[in-house]
Amino acid sequence: MTQSGPNIEEIRASRDRLSTEILRTPLLRCPGIEGLLQNGTEVHAKLEFLQRTGTFKARGALATVRSLDADSLRHGVTAVSAGNHAIATAFAARVVGTSAKVVMISSANPSRIDACRAFGAEVVLADNVHRAFDVAKQIQEAEGRAFVHPFEGPAIALGTGAVGLEMCEQLPDFDALVVPVGGGGLIGGIANAVKQLRPNVEIIGIEPEGADSMHRSFVAGKPEAIDKVDSIADSLGAPYAMPYSFALTHANVDRLALVSDLQMRQAMGYLFSSMRIAVEPACAASTAALLGPLRESLRGKKVLLVMCGSNIDWATFSTQVVFDNAD
Repeated sequence: MTQSGPNIEEIRASRDRLSTEILRTPLLRCPGIEGLLQNGTEVHAKLEFLQRTGTFKARGALATVRSLDADSLRHGVTAVSAGNHAIATAFAARVVGTSAKVVMISSANPSRIDACRAFGAEVVLADNVHRAFDVAKQIQEAEGRAFVHPFEGPAIALGTGAVGLEMCEQLPDFDALVVPVGGGGLIGGIANAVKQLRPNVEIIGIEPEGADSMHRSFVAGKPEAIDKVDSIADSLGAPYAMPYSFALTHANVDRLALVSDLQMRQAMGYLFSSMRIAVEPACAASTAALLGPLRESLRGKKVLLVMCGSNIDWATFSTQVVFDNAD
C-alpha cells in the first residue's frame, strides 16, 4: 500500500502560512539522557511539547481548519480526542473565528477539559473513544459542523510534516529518528518530510503495548483496529489506523517498537530528574524506547527524539511518574 504525501515545498509553504500562530519549537541536545545510556549514543530532542496548546496537535488542527471554506467555517467544527486534539481544535477555531464543539473521553484529565473550554469550545463527554467517534458523527449530521480528524488526511500531514522539516533545518545530520505513534498522523507527516530531505535516516515509531493498532496494521498490510485502548498513554490511544496516515507511515517508517506503561512512567521520571520537565506518558514514549528496546540497536548513533506533549497537571503527573535508576 503506497501513498504520496505532500512534497517538501508544499510543507514549507504551509509552515510559512501558519508561522504567525504556530511556533518553531526548540531542538536541543540531551546530555542527561546520554548519561543514563552511557553507550556513546548522542541524543537530541525536538521539544514539540512547547508548541501552542502544549502539543504538536496545534499544527495539524490549524492546517485543517485553515483549509475549510467559508460555508464550513460558518457552521463550525467538531473533533474527537482524549484531550490534546480537542484543545488544538478549540485553539484553531478561535484563531479563525469559528465555533468548536468537541467530543472528549469522560476519563480525560480535567485540566484538558478546562483548556478546551478556555479556548471557547463546547465540550461533550463520551464513555470511550469508539463512542466518541459516533457522537461526533451525530454532531456533524445534526449541526453541519466540519470534522477535524485527529490524525487522518493531507492537511494533518502538512501540519505534522513541518515538524520533520524543522528538525532537518535545526540538526544538519542524524542517524535515527524516534517518534511516538497514536493514529499515525504525527509520524506519517514527519516521516514523509524527513525521507524527502534525509532518505538515509532510520525512522522508528513507538507504540504503547496496550494501543498497538499500527503494529497490527503493519502485520496485516492494511489499516486494522483494536478492541480497546489499554494504556496510560491516552494521547496515543487511537482505536484504529486509517488509510492515508497508515499508508504514509508504512511507506516511510523503517520499523516499530513497543513500550510498556511502566517504561513510560519510568521515562517520565528520568526526564524530570535529568531535564526538569514534567511531560505526559505519550511524550515520554520516545525516551522510554531509547532507554529500553532500542538501547542496543541505536548504540553509538546520533538519535533524535520527538517529545510530543505536556498536557498533564501536577496531581496526575505525581500519580503516574516512577522515579527509578536506569538499568
